[in-house]
Amino acid sequence: MVRIDGSQGEGGGQVLRTALALSLVTGTPFEMVNVRAGRAKPGLLRQHLTALKAAETVGAAEVTGAELGSKQLSFHPRALSAGNYHFAVGTAGSATLVLQTVLPALLHAEGPSTLMLEGGTHNPAAPPFDFLEKAYLPLLRRMGPRVDVTLERPGYYPAGGGRFRVDIHPAKLQPLQLLERGRVLRTEAVAQVAAIPFDVAKRELETVAAALKLRPDQQRPEELKRAFGPGNVLRVEVESEHVTEVFTGFGERGKRAEAVGEEVAAKVKRYLDAGVPVGEHLCDQLLLLCALAKGGTFRTLALDSHSLTQGETMAHFLDVKVDARELERDVHEVTVRA
Repeated sequence: MVRIDGSQGEGGGQVLRTALALSLVTGTPFEMVNVRAGRAKPGLLRQHLTALKAAETVGAAEVTGAELGSKQLSFHPRALSAGNYHFAVGTAGSATLVLQTVLPALLHAEGPSTLMLEGGTHNPAAPPFDFLEKAYLPLLRRMGPRVDVTLERPGYYPAGGGRFRVDIHPAKLQPLQLLERGRVLRTEAVAQVAAIPFDVAKRELETVAAALKLRPDQQRPEELKRAFGPGNVLRVEVESEHVTEVFTGFGERGKRAEAVGEEVAAKVKRYLDAGVPVGEHLCDQLLLLCALAKGGTFRTLALDSHSLTQGETMAHFLDVKVDARELERDVHEVTVRA
C-alpha cells in the first residue's frame, strides 16, 4: 500500500484528487495522513468528501476515513466500472474538481460513461466550467478519448447549485506534443453577472478591454437569469492555432469591478508575452494526462506549486519521469516520459 503525506507540496486537495485518480487507474491502494494540512481548514471539506465518495463508487473501493474533517484515510479500489453516475457536492464546493478525480479512471473503463455533477461550476479555487470546456477537453480529445460537457445551470460561489453533464467515450491516450501556440485567432472577454447590477459587467469589460486593447466586438456582457444565487465571473478566451486558453477572475463583495478586470488582464498579458501555448493552470492538468499516456512534451510558464505537487504525487503510482527545462524567462519545456 502506498503511503502519502497530504501536507507535501501545495498541501491541499490536489494531492488527494490525483492519488484517488491514479489509484483507480492502477488498482494501487493507498493511505494518506495530514489530509489538506496546508489549508486554513485542514481535513476533508464537502467537495473533497464528495470526490472521495465518487471514487469509491466508480472503483467499488474499500474506504476508511470518509467523513467531514477527516485528516487521515485509506482507499483500496477493487473494480473499475463504467456507468451512469450522479454526484452532488451539496454546497458551492467545486463539482469540476469531482470530475477531475474520476475522469482519468473512466477514460480507462471498458465502456462509455455519463456523469451528472452538481455543485459549484464557477469557484475561485477550482477550474471553472468554461476552462474545462474550451481549454482542457479539446486537448484531451486530441489525445484520443472523446469527452463532451453540457452546462445545464451555472453555480457560482458562494451559493452553488450548478449542474452539468459529462459524456465520456474512452480510448487509448496518445502522447501529446504542444510546443507552439501559433497565431492568435480570437480574443474575447465575457463578463457574466447573476442577481447583481449589470453595471459590474460593463466596468469589468471596460477595464480589461483598455488593458488588452480589445475592440467592442471582442467584449460581451451577459446577465444570467437561471443561475442559483448571485455571482460574477469575468473570463478572457485566447484562441490560437494550436490551443485555446481561458483566464478567469471572480467578483466578490467589497472588491471593485476594475480590480477584477486588472487581475485578469495581467494574467492574459503574461501568457501572451511568454509566447507559450500552455498556461499555468492547464499545465498541471496536462502533466497527469501525459503521464497516463506515457509521454508528452509541451511549453508552459514557470511551474507553480500545483504542477510541482502533481509530479510528486504521480511518482507514487506511475513509473514516469517529468523533466522541466527553462528555455528563457517564464518559458519552460516540460517532457514526460515512461
